[in-house]
Amino acid sequence: MQPPRCCCLLLLLYLFLLSGTWATLEGTVTLRLLHTSTFQNTSFVETEGLALLEDIELGSLDKHTWSIHFHQPWVHPALTRKDWDTIDNMFRIYLLRFSHLINEGAMQKDVPYPFVAQSMIGCELYPNRTSRTFVYVGYNGQDFLSFDTDNVTWTLSQNTDLSRYVLAYLKNHIAFSGRVDVLFSDTCINAMEKLLTYGRAALERQELPVVTVFARTPSPQQLLLVCHVTAFYPRPISVAWLRDGQEVPPGPQLSTGPVLPNADLTYQLRSVLAVAPQDGHSYACRVRHRSLGTRSLLVPWGNSQLLLITALLAGLLGAAAVAALLLLAVWRRRKHQRVEESESRNSTLSKEA
Repeated sequence: MQPPRCCCLLLLLYLFLLSGTWATLEGTVTLRLLHTSTFQNTSFVETEGLALLEDIELGSLDKHTWSIHFHQPWVHPALTRKDWDTIDNMFRIYLLRFSHLINEGAMQKDVPYPFVAQSMIGCELYPNRTSRTFVYVGYNGQDFLSFDTDNVTWTLSQNTDLSRYVLAYLKNHIAFSGRVDVLFSDTCINAMEKLLTYGRAALERQELPVVTVFARTPSPQQLLLVCHVTAFYPRPISVAWLRDGQEVPPGPQLSTGPVLPNADLTYQLRSVLAVAPQDGHSYACRVRHRSLGTRSLLVPWGNSQLLLITALLAGLLGAAAVAALLLLAVWRRRKHQRVEESESRNSTLSKEA
């Protein structure tokens, strides 16, 4: 089943903002639960959610029944029925109290409807087996408040009537904050460790990047060299332009866009370099990615492209020459065999005569 549209938008935003670190299973691994509540009025709230292990969608929350829909076949078997019952009960309580608290604050402080409240809850597991739990709450797309799990306290991210109301409520209900800390810390880390075991193949998946270099001419005085990299996984990647073998430093002539997701859970990236037509330099796009190991992909343009074509033609001619020599050798061997067979038959006939 496909995730809700709102969750897809939330996922795209998360992937757009995600930093390009070289995370591996030996490094830091993060489990995130993204939740969006749209408050249409005082009596109607629409809630949706999405769970991510790194960038893999584990499941989504049905906005009508609040039941979990699994997106990977290995997710449900990873936990026992008791574990899933605990998680289901925990989030129903959290979502009910979250909606009630935000709605009460909006009515008390005359906040205009409609508005959107979001939260990102999760945990990080570090290489030394230590962990951290986090809770971030947003209001209309901006940071609202966060939960400090070390000190079990809430911190304001914006100073408004609504945020102060919510903070005062949470400070007066210390037991609720403690329950949030215990439930999310223990449950999140335990669930993540089991999910890592079952989902290791998905997390370790690697797809080679496909690189295309082409040019555009917005004006006679300018040439835009475009390096389009797509179909790679995992997300972290390094793309650079080389001028005569030297890396082009950052500047106004170089523009590299964000890493964007494809529909098949691979990624794409585009880097554009502005140059003067026929400036006499050779250019190449260099790509480094985990799937390539210690190697790099180097796709040339300009003079270096002619060298590449020459090298390819030379390779093809060399292969053709080798094939011709092999065919000649086979033909000569067969001809020799036919001569020997003919001489053998003639000798036999001579003896019989």
